[in-house]
Amino acid sequence: MSDLHWTTAITSVKPNELRLRGYCIDQLLGSVTFGQAVYLVLKGELPSPEVGRMMDAMLVSSIDHGATPPSALAARTAASTGATLSASIAAGVLAVNRYHGGAIEGCMQLFYDAIGRLDEGHTPDDVATQVVAELKAQKKRAPGFGHRIHTDDPRTKRLLALAEELGVSGDGVAMARAFETALEASLGRRLPLNVDGALAALLVDLDFPPELGNAFFIVARVTGLAAHAHEEMTRQRPMRRIHPTDHEYDGPPPRET
Repeated sequence: MSDLHWTTAITSVKPNELRLRGYCIDQLLGSVTFGQAVYLVLKGELPSPEVGRMMDAMLVSSIDHGATPPSALAARTAASTGATLSASIAAGVLAVNRYHGGAIEGCMQLFYDAIGRLDEGHTPDDVATQVVAELKAQKKRAPGFGHRIHTDDPRTKRLLALAEELGVSGDGVAMARAFETALEASLGRRLPLNVDGALAALLVDLDFPPELGNAFFIVARVTGLAAHAHEEMTRQRPMRRIHPTDHEYDGPPPRET
């Protein structure tokens, strides 16, 4: 065995056999959803039906948010130059950082640290109030709260309601709600939990490490970026000046599932 030998526990590939975390991928086809497969590849085990349904909802929640986010504009700008689809999507992914799509990791760490302070004498409300005061003294913002457009993000409401319905919410969701209350008391105005914060709370309750938090935004948003890049390539002229906000939706009218 050479000094360069190394191991991986993710995927095994042999002639005519492909196994993901031990499961034959061909046997998973038609048996598990994409959300369940994402859980499997990241956690190493298949989720329960309830967690699998939650995973699917979490991925759908961030699939797209219009043409104005930096990642969509980056993908469209690259596509406008004649870049390939892969390069355009990559440009969009590279725009996912601390202030756009990157709040999930920071918010997860915030919640994990706060949960670590819980003991018999301190409730989530007590800890959230203490941490918010510390953040205010340090002139730091709490990631995962507030939104440039939404004052009551419908995605957040649905995700948390579904988590309660499926029985998968725990300390993460409880801490998220406590922080929302503590922030309102500290600021004198409501700073609602946004979709990144909701995803962070749920990922905490699903026992994911913070380092994988932003992966959920990226995995979900890649599909939206592909749509924006392709639309730019097929509907717009090359090398146009792309206004960040002056655009109009002309897709299908509102419809119900």
